[in-house]
Amino acid sequence: MKIGNTEIGERLFVAPMAEVTDYPFRYMAKKYGAGVTFTQMVSALGVVQGKFDALQYLTFNKDELPIGIQIIGYDPQVIGHSVKILSSYKPTLIDLNCGCPNPKVVNNAMGCAILDTPDTLKRIVRSMADNSNGVPISVKLRLGRDHNHISILENAKIAKDNGASLIFIHGRTKVDRYSTAANWNWIKKVKDSVDIPIVANGSVFSAEDAIKLKNETGCESVMVARGALGNPYIFNRYNSLVENNINPGHPEISLVKSDLLEHVNLIIKNYGEFIGLNHAKKHAVWYFRFFHGISSLLDTVFSVNTMEQLIELINEHADKIENNHFPEEDLEEINTKFQNKVLFWLLSESTTINPAKFI
Repeated sequence: MKIGNTEIGERLFVAPMAEVTDYPFRYMAKKYGAGVTFTQMVSALGVVQGKFDALQYLTFNKDELPIGIQIIGYDPQVIGHSVKILSSYKPTLIDLNCGCPNPKVVNNAMGCAILDTPDTLKRIVRSMADNSNGVPISVKLRLGRDHNHISILENAKIAKDNGASLIFIHGRTKVDRYSTAANWNWIKKVKDSVDIPIVANGSVFSAEDAIKLKNETGCESVMVARGALGNPYIFNRYNSLVENNINPGHPEISLVKSDLLEHVNLIIKNYGEFIGLNHAKKHAVWYFRFFHGISSLLDTVFSVNTMEQLIELINEHADKIENNHFPEEDLEEINTKFQNKVLFWLLSESTTINPAKFI
């Protein structure tokens, strides 16, 4: 598969995720074979106004290519201006978010709200294409407002006809949010109806899921979101299955511990110890969720007050896993909870996104 002049082959995409897809996360994903990563979603208005948060979120290193930047907004003129600015950074592609279902985002005419305004979508995509200076643009779409208002076929055609080089399709509606299984049948219908590359997204938590989704829809590639949390290994498992028909399986705890500590050290370098602590805590939970003892970790990890204490906890917890210290848990149930509500162990799911940053 090619994006403009960039060949990515069979490799997977990493979805942009607010307060997740920072440099440390992207580094670990690329280390294990992700094809294209994304920066965190940024406000088009914030880019135009030069706001610190927006500029911080979209920063990337040249050695991270191929990489995409996803923007969110509602005004075609502002979005076009932002794309012109972003094109100077020379990302692999610039994506429009039409998939965020957060009510505060939707109520400000952004994200999923654009699904119901085809004329606005048309003007935004055309403005992006006219201002991209040759950088390919893409659109991330959901199926529609709800199951009685499926607009994906119309919106995909609008995106394609107005200059999009690529379409990402999240196989859920706005009202589904993330709680229901993605509908892959609609993704296949889109793939059969437009002649630009389609990347499928939704309900991909394993390499096997990605292969099944690609095969069932005929899409050029697959985008992984929650399935990559604490699990950069999903990318090398997928690559190994596709290239060699070999499934290396989930790594031993010793490698997971080593990778988690590497991730934590990258967080420290990126944010500093004080700001980075809460980032590191959630990643510790995500990396350890595949092993017995996760309930014990949840009882202790959020009371840790320093990065030194967290690193000590990570080492101790990994050693206990390796020595079979913990009783067996229903990891299938833990995985189901993770899929249904990815941050079920935090105080509020809303902590993962602050819509005010994008308005």
